Amino acid sequence: MNTVQLGQSDLHVTPICLGTMTFGEQVDEATAHAILDRSLERGVNFLDTAEMYSVPARAETFGATEAIIGRWLASRPGARQKLVLATKVAGPSRGMPWVRDGSGMTAADIAASCEASLRRLQTDTIDLYQIHWPERHVPAFGAMYYDPAKDKSQTSIHEQLEALARLVREGKVRHVGLSNETPYGVHEFVRLAEQHGLPRVASVQNPYCLINRSWENALDETCHRLQVSLLAYSPLGFGLLTGKYDASGLEGEGAPKGARIARYESVRKQRWGRADALQAARRYNALAREHGLTPTQLALAFCYTKWQVASTIIGVTSLAQLDEDLDVWGTPLSAEILAAIDAIRWESRDPAI
Repeated sequence: MNTVQLGQSDLHVTPICLGTMTFGEQVDEATAHAILDRSLERGVNFLDTAEMYSVPARAETFGATEAIIGRWLASRPGARQKLVLATKVAGPSRGMPWVRDGSGMTAADIAASCEASLRRLQTDTIDLYQIHWPERHVPAFGAMYYDPAKDKSQTSIHEQLEALARLVREGKVRHVGLSNETPYGVHEFVRLAEQHGLPRVASVQNPYCLINRSWENALDETCHRLQVSLLAYSPLGFGLLTGKYDASGLEGEGAPKGARIARYESVRKQRWGRADALQAARRYNALAREHGLTPTQLALAFCYTKWQVASTIIGVTSLAQLDEDLDVWGTPLSAEILAAIDAIRWESRDPAI
C-alpha cells in the first residue's frame, strides 16, 4: 500500500487504519498485542484510538484501550517511530460522567484529556489529536435532525482551536482533526484556523459505508475543496455488512453471541440496530454473493476504492479478521457492481444515518 497525505498536513498514512475500540472489551490484551504486531508486519502504519475506549463505553474500561496500546509500544522498541498514532478527546459527556465532570468540553478539559492520553499511550507526542464529537449540538449517532433548542455550547470553536494550538506549540500534538462533524463544523474550524493562524484540521473521521453514505450529501464537496481528508469508520456497518446477521437478525436465537451489536442492547437501539439498516445490508450482501464476493469483500472494496476516502478504519477481534480485511485491498469493483450498489441506495437511501 502506498501512503496518502492527510489534508495539508505532513502526515502520510496507509489507506487502511487499524481501529482499536474492541481492545479491552471484546479483545484481551494478549490478542490485542498480537493484532498490533501483525498489522505492523503487514505494513499498516496508521493506528486510531480514543480516550473513551473500549466500546461499549463503561466506567470500568475507560482508557483501557490506550493503556493496552501504551504497554505494547513500551514493549516494542522502534514501533512508535513507524506509526502515525491518532487518538481523540471526548466531546460533552453523553451520559458518561466518568469521562469528565460537567456537560461541556472546555479548553482545560482538552488539555487534561491530552495529558492523560499521553500517559496511557506512553508516548511524548500524539500525531493526530481529534475531537471525538462536536462540543455543540449536532445530529449524530443516529439522530436525524438539527435542533437549535438543544444547543448548549459552552466553548466556542475558536476557544477549542486555541486549546489545541497550545498543545501543538508544546509539542504534545502534531496535527488536529475532527470526528462526527458536519459541513458547517468543518468550514468553521478551517475558517477560524486560517483567520487566526491556528492549527488547520487535517481530517474528519465520520461513518461511511454502504448503508450510510451521508458523507456524500455535502461533506464530500466541503472536504474536497477545503483539502480535509475523510477517515471512514464503520466500513462494515457494525457487522451488518459481513453477512453474519443475514439469517438470524440482530437478537434472539441464532444471533452471533460474541458480536458487539448482538451483545449490547444499547447499540441495537442506535442507527446500526434499525430494521431498515439490516434489510438494506442483506441486499448488499446478496449482491456480493451474486458476483462471487463475500459481503466483507464488497463492503471494504467499496470504501477502499472510493475517491472520497483517504483511509478506512477497520476494527477486528482476531488475527483472522485482520488478515481477511487486509487481503481485500486491491479488489476491484466492476462498473456493473457499482451501478447495482447505487440502485440499491436509490431505494434504501442511508438507513444507518
